[in-house]
Amino acid sequence: MNKIVEKIDKREAVIGVIGLGYVGLPLAAESAKQGFKTYGFDINEYRVRSLQKGEVFISYLNREEIAGFVKTGRFVPTDDFSHLGKCDVIQICVPTPLTQMREPDLTFVENASREVMKHLRKDQLVILTSTTYPGTTKEVMIPILEESGLMAGRDFLVAFAPEREDPGNKDFKTSTIPKVVGGLDEESLRAASKYLSSIVTKVVEVDTLEEAEFAKLLENIYRSVNIAMINELKMLAIRMGINIWNVIEAASSKPFGFQPFYPGPGLGGHCIPIDPFYLSWKSKQYDFPTRFIELSGEVNTKMPYYVVERLTYGLNNNKKSVSGSKILILGVAYKKDVGDTRESPAIKIIELLQELGAEVHYNDPHVEHLVPEHSTLKDMDSVELNDNTIKNYDAVVITTDHSTYDYKWIVEKAKLVLDCRNATKEFRNGAKNIVVA
Repeated sequence: MNKIVEKIDKREAVIGVIGLGYVGLPLAAESAKQGFKTYGFDINEYRVRSLQKGEVFISYLNREEIAGFVKTGRFVPTDDFSHLGKCDVIQICVPTPLTQMREPDLTFVENASREVMKHLRKDQLVILTSTTYPGTTKEVMIPILEESGLMAGRDFLVAFAPEREDPGNKDFKTSTIPKVVGGLDEESLRAASKYLSSIVTKVVEVDTLEEAEFAKLLENIYRSVNIAMINELKMLAIRMGINIWNVIEAASSKPFGFQPFYPGPGLGGHCIPIDPFYLSWKSKQYDFPTRFIELSGEVNTKMPYYVVERLTYGLNNNKKSVSGSKILILGVAYKKDVGDTRESPAIKIIELLQELGAEVHYNDPHVEHLVPEHSTLKDMDSVELNDNTIKNYDAVVITTDHSTYDYKWIVEKAKLVLDCRNATKEFRNGAKNIVVA
């Protein structure tokens, strides 16, 4: 441990980051920025080759800065995992999706651990960053690493420090988001904390690996449950003829005891739609049903179906059926002003509308080409948004409220607008072509 800490202090430690997606790439970039020689590993050859040429697919990262790190050799994107042997600190930042049966799929974690095991040596620190259920680090990762013949806590150190990225958030970046960390033992915790404190402004230490794993799930379950609650209340409010957005604004005036959450067409991103089910799956081993998690998942999962119901209602009022209608989806990214389409509810909405016989296109200024994952949809391209095109659609569905959209113009030109984000609130008075979902 002393060797690793000394190398970190002198910025002589070599860092390895496995997985160069929305979590791993910002971490690798921050590590390089703080003076560490950093290797970035990924099995996606196209992504690696693009980064080697200085091309960065995450729009909100500093492309010139990362390209500079690549040019000087401080950041080395590669698909050659033999370089792991050169690394003093290895961070695993790979996806943890669900299977079709909504059970944890740890294939990426297992594969990454096996790559580390092949090149593991003494005096290395391995940090798992991927969100997962309590016990994963000890029960899954460490046994694989110890197949090398080395022993965790004796020959190498192990920690868990969950990711906390929020793509597109202008108020917080990787270096300013506090980092939670738990270690296998005291030495692992000290070494991991030392490294992490060199790349982020605040490190929050917890007593065990399991506490760190649980903390990340709590953060996302908290959001999932509250979003489900407000989604359910939205559906009730619409039926009662009440504007739920005005209700939220009024409730938010209370200076204590209330935090606003906002309804939408469903959950997106890699965290909230997926992570809670990791804990609900694990809880079954303890004969403990997690009813809030299951209920919130049920409510949030059905929101795209509710959007289709509201669109059907709006088209019926225009004497149209969904079948045969031309529908334009505005925004396929899962959140505002980013190009991230992981688990986007817009994809499910498109899928449902096509199944009902609609002709569906999309426009998204941040997603020129859509390659849907875990979906029956074929690849799609963003269509141009102008006076001529918008008039050709029977309905426009606002699924993502990008800042670049001119909502007044959309309301004026579209035959029917289904607003899932309260984006048209300023233009509803007197407008008969707006339906709220």
